[in-house]
Amino acid sequence: MVPRTRPIGRTRLRTLTLSGTAAIILTLIVSLLPNLAQAAETTLGAAAAQSGRYFGAAVAANKLNDSAYTTILNREFNAITPENEMKIDATEPQQNNFTFSNADRIVNHAISRGWKVRGHTLAWYSQQPGWMQSMEGTALRNAMLNHVTRVATYYRGKIYSWDVVNEAFEDGNSGARRNSNLQRTGNDWIEAAFRAADAADPTAMPCYNAY
Repeated sequence: MVPRTRPIGRTRLRTLTLSGTAAIILTLIVSLLPNLAQAAETTLGAAAAQSGRYFGAAVAANKLNDSAYTTILNREFNAITPENEMKIDATEPQQNNFTFSNADRIVNHAISRGWKVRGHTLAWYSQQPGWMQSMEGTALRNAMLNHVTRVATYYRGKIYSWDVVNEAFEDGNSGARRNSNLQRTGNDWIEAAFRAADAADPTAMPCYNAY
């Protein structure tokens, strides 16, 4: 009697196949490790740039004198926005008397490094100078549009995007317009501000900002 030979079963073949595939994958991973280590970015800005993005920080002009602050800023980021230096009270403290020195420090710091600048902000119910707070109606509307036009024109070609209008809606979930002095100039004041900003600097991306 001839003994029967036991064939190799499917389970064993499947095990052999998986083992071979796993070995190939493991070999590929090991061989790629040096390249993966070289490709890994070590800063936030560089990591964002790998996917066509940027990583920004809000910057105070007086902090640019702080070496520890600027060391981290220059190393990690590739976009900035001013904290307060472009707001209405900072750029037009007296009506039609514009000052940009502190905002310029931030913009020039960014441009010298090839960074993007997000302008903040052109029209806002808060941080208005006293002369604007006392206005209403058509006078306020015209003053707001003049401010938007003058500031956006001054920085034309230097700003990647503008927060044209800031926090125009009430806090919470109501979705209602904030009852501000700007809102009381007419329900179309947001559109008017955006049109003025776009006319002054068509290359900048116009944005609405809210926290």
